[in-house]
Amino acid sequence: MKLKLSTLACSLLVLSQQSQAELSSTVTLLSDYTFNGISQTENNPALQLNLDYALANGFYLSSFASNVDFGDGDDTILEWDFSAGKVLQLTDNLSLDAGISYFTYHGDGASDEYAYPEMYAKFNYNSTFGDTELNNSYTSNYFGSGANHYVLMLAHTFELSEGHHLRLSADRSTSLDEDKWMWDADQSYNHYRVEYSTSWSGFDFNVAAEDTSLKRNTADARLLFSVARSFDL
Repeated sequence: MKLKLSTLACSLLVLSQQSQAELSSTVTLLSDYTFNGISQTENNPALQLNLDYALANGFYLSSFASNVDFGDGDDTILEWDFSAGKVLQLTDNLSLDAGISYFTYHGDGASDEYAYPEMYAKFNYNSTFGDTELNNSYTSNYFGSGANHYVLMLAHTFELSEGHHLRLSADRSTSLDEDKWMWDADQSYNHYRVEYSTSWSGFDFNVAAEDTSLKRNTADARLLFSVARSFDL
């Protein structure tokens, strides 16, 4: 796996030298890795790596890796995802980020069965009051279950002062195939999050509070902390 990640980084570096493009990486340490409000690490810390390759025309490729732990006695230890998309500037204030991601999991005999693709469309409106986001994602094979599943999110980011931001978000995850995937005997659940972010001495810091409508200890109210460092390659 380390060899594959190294090969990807080298390939992207060659491409970035051959065109007007930017290649960067981000290393993040989190107190807990949550995905739509549900812990992916059994409420434990995570170490994550992003590789991002962006072209001047808006096209981009990215790769994401993180340790995971879904409990249930499995030994899955790595999530490794890939994304490709394009950012379109629709107006001076409105942009659209559309693309497809592929989620993969590695570490035990059944982890390959969790892999699934996901399409997404993210609208961003910039104004004097901050950035407003409307994001939607959809997959026809959620976590390899064969369930049609989508997430709709609304968020807004305020600039409290220079270098200090507050982001409010709410999203709803819905399974269209209740016989294949349900949330606490329901087809949907809600997730709410408030987060503060700032940067200092080259590091990005984030403090967040979130909760969901689910009744489980991996999706209840919690405080989250993270620190990240980005590098231009």
